[in-house]
Amino acid sequence: MKKLVLATALLTTFSATAQDQPELGFTLDGEFGMIFTTGNTETTSVTAGLNAKHELRDWSNEYLIEGLYKQDQVEITNEQGQTEEVDQTSAQKFFASGQANYKLDNPNHRVFGFASYEDDRFSNFKYQGTIAAGWNQKVWDNKTSSFDYSVGPGYSFAETQDGESFDGAILRGALNYRYTLSDNAKFTQTFSTEVGSENTKSRAESALTAKLTGGLSMKLSVKLDHNSEVAEDRDNLDTETSVTLVYSFF
Repeated sequence: MKKLVLATALLTTFSATAQDQPELGFTLDGEFGMIFTTGNTETTSVTAGLNAKHELRDWSNEYLIEGLYKQDQVEITNEQGQTEEVDQTSAQKFFASGQANYKLDNPNHRVFGFASYEDDRFSNFKYQGTIAAGWNQKVWDNKTSSFDYSVGPGYSFAETQDGESFDGAILRGALNYRYTLSDNAKFTQTFSTEVGSENTKSRAESALTAKLTGGLSMKLSVKLDHNSEVAEDRDNLDTETSVTLVYSFF
């Protein structure tokens, strides 16, 4: 009887552990949104992105590419003193990042390597880049929710629009949270911060995704991008609220 109870307990533990582990394979989601306005105000806004995850026996890798472009029609006075309407770019942003997590004996315990690059024409910085490494842990992952975090030292390099360099050591921390609301809807929260002696850069995204049909979903998201050290004529916080279509390729 004791042997039967022990065998049942071991089988239950093994089944729970197996369910907690993600399936091996590659997933890719594409995101796209576009807004046109005409009449008194004419603007064109485009946002797009790719989010990929590659789950292997020994590695769990994540890749992200995001882009934002906005063009407004504004009135200017030409050299002849006449007023004319011209198209003017008011937002142009590109961000890319990748993180490789190497699984240890406990696959929920990993060591990670991270790299990112951001080019934002209208922010305080011409570009910002980061490399970091350290500890990553998947605290839990089931059908209802998941949570993981990363923390470790790194190095950042950046240049302002005025040509000033911001380079130095940082401490990077990040977290990812998912909560499944129903079979067709989920809430996700991401947050990262890179603390340095010259600047602290933080990014966050809160998103609600609802499945429409097949691999097509609609996503409502709010993104925050904060830098502690900016020029006097620049804002510390940039926000982006968008409604986009997301397609899961595989």
